[in-house]
Amino acid sequence: MKKFTTALVVVVLMIAGCASTSVESDDAPLDVGTTTATVHGLATESTRQFLGIRYAEPPVGDLRWSSTQPLPESNADVDATAPGSQCPQAAGLPGVTSSSGEDCLFLNVTTPLKRSDDPLPVMVWWHGGGFTTGSGSAYDPQRMASEGNVIVVTVNYRLGMLGYFGLPGLAGSGNFGLADQIESLRWVNDNAAAFGGDPSSITVFGQSAGGMSSCALLTSPAAEGLVDKAAIMSGSCALDFPADAVFPGVPPQRPFIPLAVNEAVGSDVAQQLGCTGADALACLRALPVDALVAKGENFGFDVAFGTELLPEDPRTVVESGGALPIPVLSGGTAAEQRSFVGGAVLADPTSITADTYPKLLFDAFGSNAARVADLYPMQNYSSAALAWAAATTDAGWSCPTYRNNRALGTNAPVYSYEFADTDTVDVNGVGASGVSQDAAHATDMPYLFDLGGENLLKTPAQQDLAHTMIEYFTSFAHTGTPTADGAPSWPRTTDTATPVLQFVSDDIAVIDADAEHHCDFWNALAR
Repeated sequence: MKKFTTALVVVVLMIAGCASTSVESDDAPLDVGTTTATVHGLATESTRQFLGIRYAEPPVGDLRWSSTQPLPESNADVDATAPGSQCPQAAGLPGVTSSSGEDCLFLNVTTPLKRSDDPLPVMVWWHGGGFTTGSGSAYDPQRMASEGNVIVVTVNYRLGMLGYFGLPGLAGSGNFGLADQIESLRWVNDNAAAFGGDPSSITVFGQSAGGMSSCALLTSPAAEGLVDKAAIMSGSCALDFPADAVFPGVPPQRPFIPLAVNEAVGSDVAQQLGCTGADALACLRALPVDALVAKGENFGFDVAFGTELLPEDPRTVVESGGALPIPVLSGGTAAEQRSFVGGAVLADPTSITADTYPKLLFDAFGSNAARVADLYPMQNYSSAALAWAAATTDAGWSCPTYRNNRALGTNAPVYSYEFADTDTVDVNGVGASGVSQDAAHATDMPYLFDLGGENLLKTPAQQDLAHTMIEYFTSFAHTGTPTADGAPSWPRTTDTATPVLQFVSDDIAVIDADAEHHCDFWNALAR
């Protein structure tokens, strides 16, 4: 059951790690006592940083594929001036290095340089990467922390087969990465005050796989009391990718699958690795980590439900009004699929052409293919690839997201957005395909973070937009209501209306995204 998640993970192309320059500062202590260690951090020109803090026991040996184990209390001195190891993941993509060490459950805390008289809200970042690549340290949040006067915590969690493997009888199957993320929230709740943070004001936010995890968290019994707000970026619980959308030839996929399916995938992979029968788990635990990393693509969309952490399909929980009733900020990019389509064209220029477009539509939409072709005729686009990207963005990303937002809005404040800036950085590394990457998946990341420690924005207008986006996101963390000086008011989403704030340089405005993405059509097909 081979999975192709390359287009979801390639945002890590430019974000191999963050470097910080230590400077003298008397503004705030660089030695902080936590429940698990006394950490010694560093100061930069605008922030304090405490990097590479262990938040759970290393998941090694018999703890490979076990529930995340909390650390014992300790006041041991720990250097916190460099990030910890990223979790094991495949090499081969530019900017991604293989990591063979499973001792990887680290987080990084960034605060404003000057401590506030009042406790600050804490924003916990779960990175993207298709559940198979990425790390917390790849996203440098210093602009967000200093401009928004918040504490930002970036987190590593187990990936690929190590994070989402399942086997009949194995407790925690399909949820090990999610369990890590939840344990990181427990550590943050226990230690926020030590860094000047407010443990009663915790916002979890994530993009792509991290966004899907953030949405799933809202449906987990374990979330109660751990999180106060959530921002879901390109990660709705309702995402639903049609056939060929992730990559030509790949069947329909959703982020969440039944536990039985996850276990079946795991059993098949275990057999491929020569581990069967009653000793299968012991056999797998004895294998070198590289053998497991090589199978990681099988677990890119294998977050299991029907488990202790996710008793039901997160989409169903949200639609039935059962999600945790906390303020939510949720949206995505205007042309998500351009990254995936660009990757497909780069791999095989013949995969998406005028000749293959009708078959792609039929594979994806069956008897509705002709109706979709009428809505997305090739003559309206400069290439078949852009037509296919538009149709699959609307069907798989935009319209499911706004449906999900309306459902969340029945019980709590929800704010919908769309990132639609142009001349964006090609963070996915697929621009050579000829498929424009304007507002493609993950192109919003440089506006909130310095990727790999580098500000990648190209123009003063983009810098201004980034500042405004940070102000909206961090004001949401402060109050539960996103606002920004001199920028439009952000209206709430309700169960009947979805006003969407669109982010474009020099033109932030509320739009009717349902109309722009033909959501009446797609919502009717989804019923």
